[in-house]
Amino acid sequence: MRVVFMGTPDFSVPVLDALVAAGHEIAAVYCQPPRPAGRGKKDRPTPVHARAAALGFEVRHPVSVKSLKEQEAFAALNADVAVVVAYGLILPQALLDAPKFGCLNIHASLLPRWRGAAPIHRAIMAGDAETGVCIMQMEAGLDTGPVLLRDVLMIGAEETTAILHDRLSEQGSVLIVKALAQLSSLTPETQPEQGVTYAEKIDKAEAQIDWSRPAEEVDRKIRGLSPFPGAWCEIDGQRVKLLVSRLASGAGKPGTVLDETLTVACGKGAVELLRLQRAGKGAQDREVFLRGFPIVKGQQL
Repeated sequence: MRVVFMGTPDFSVPVLDALVAAGHEIAAVYCQPPRPAGRGKKDRPTPVHARAAALGFEVRHPVSVKSLKEQEAFAALNADVAVVVAYGLILPQALLDAPKFGCLNIHASLLPRWRGAAPIHRAIMAGDAETGVCIMQMEAGLDTGPVLLRDVLMIGAEETTAILHDRLSEQGSVLIVKALAQLSSLTPETQPEQGVTYAEKIDKAEAQIDWSRPAEEVDRKIRGLSPFPGAWCEIDGQRVKLLVSRLASGAGKPGTVLDETLTVACGKGAVELLRLQRAGKGAQDREVFLRGFPIVKGQQL
């Protein structure tokens, strides 16, 4: 099929590769514009931009797709379908209607649960046992369109957003290729009214750990916000990101270090901290971190 691909972050790159490997013709690639990054604050292409350019595809990165000029340029591609995955811009109706088979979105949740911006983070933070990928026919509403295909993925007890992100990206790559191969025979499934939840964008203000909360909640927050923006607490006046954890046995005053292996008491139960990061430093496994930043039993976080 003749495909317009629309995506921006790392999550979207394997999907583009899968479409190419399956033999689809990529008419053009749309992504977010390059933005300042790094110490020099020089404009850096997005991961999809970099990959598409390496593959030799035309890359378009308009700030908005609402203008008549952009809509006409999109329609002129004469695409069979647009595949959209974490693009970052809301598509006006003119774009949704332009391809022969419309626009298909790869969404990393089991819709209607976790519509919106941060479905992977929110699924882990909520303690969901499963998530998955839906191939959705896009319409004007926020992730409200009918679902063409879905596939379930179990969430591991110690899984972080980083790990689940990669698994879901791979799952989405497989599922969209399957959907395009069967497109004429798929029956759209209207999303039910019951079970709708919204995955609000992650706010950095919610990343501070409250040790008075139950250990299960603390552990889910650490894993759900890893690697970005990273849950954090203060240790000896320094902000430290907590990137990997697991539930542990133990009890004590919330925030108290219970042993030499960084088991920390919560409001109920305890968590063991496995990977941490100081400001201005790289992420380190617990043993390495403690050699450069000792934390002793009885210390209060």
